[in-house]
Amino acid sequence: MNKWKIAGIAFALFAVAVSLLNASWIAPEPKGKLMLVAHRGIAQPYDRAGLTNETCTAARMLPSDHQFIENSLFSIQHAVRLGADAIEIDVHPTADGRMVVFHDWTLDCRTNGTGLVREKTLAELKALDIGYGYTADGGKTFPLRGRGVGAMPTVEEVLRAVPRKMLIVNFKSRNPADADAFLTAVARAGQTVDARFGFSGDAVVTNRLKQQVPGAWVFGKQEIKACLVDYLKLGWSGYVPASCRDTTVAVPLNYQWAIWGWPNRFLDRMAGVNTKVILFGDMDENQIAAGLLTPEQLSDVPRSFRGYLWVDNMYDIGRALQ
Repeated sequence: MNKWKIAGIAFALFAVAVSLLNASWIAPEPKGKLMLVAHRGIAQPYDRAGLTNETCTAARMLPSDHQFIENSLFSIQHAVRLGADAIEIDVHPTADGRMVVFHDWTLDCRTNGTGLVREKTLAELKALDIGYGYTADGGKTFPLRGRGVGAMPTVEEVLRAVPRKMLIVNFKSRNPADADAFLTAVARAGQTVDARFGFSGDAVVTNRLKQQVPGAWVFGKQEIKACLVDYLKLGWSGYVPASCRDTTVAVPLNYQWAIWGWPNRFLDRMAGVNTKVILFGDMDENQIAAGLLTPEQLSDVPRSFRGYLWVDNMYDIGRALQ
């Protein structure tokens, strides 16, 4: 045989070996359960085109058939009723040593207040209407105005409202003192940080929390991206890179095809190195992956997927699953 034929046979054998090494169908059935993560509880949908960090999403609300306000107790509790296994919440400290649940860094977009959340007292924040700024028609009408007065909850109120549900806590700042403030709030509620908590945010804050609570589940954008990138390069060989060990990896729904061994083999490899897997919705052209937005996307989630499924539209998706 000439050298080209030998090379062709060698390549074919290599391709077969890689295919079998990464075959999902011969991997062990994934253990555990599918965990639905309701992002901010039940939130209002909004136009996502051209988003930046400065975008006021409440002013880009899409027409909706529900009146839930994200990060409120009513929204969080109803997400649980619709089947959420975990709730993602955003937290800020207050000027008088408490900690509240609210998404934005400032009050100007969603509420009838102004300024930084962390510069207000709890009493000042409780006096605000967190549904004040939502509009789907450019400011002609505000359908949620008046429905969110006094509805910005404290961390303690959330813990007591859903005492047995997992909470994934997103720290909005780069101040390590916020980790201590959160732990104080948990203690104030008569609870402790255990396996039902997860934490995301800047490494300065999450590292501080992990110092206080060794073994806590923490993750950030850099870690979940680093694992994914390195695995795409090396996963074909069956090797799990160091960046994928004892960490968290995020997989966009529209990039499943690129994951070596997806889903069963990949999940087995990640379980073997103590790494949690979060499945997001589609990644857009700006490299931003939202949670699942429509019930139709559920058909793209493998039936054998056992990990965290990030859901932005818990209202429609929860009802579809029920």
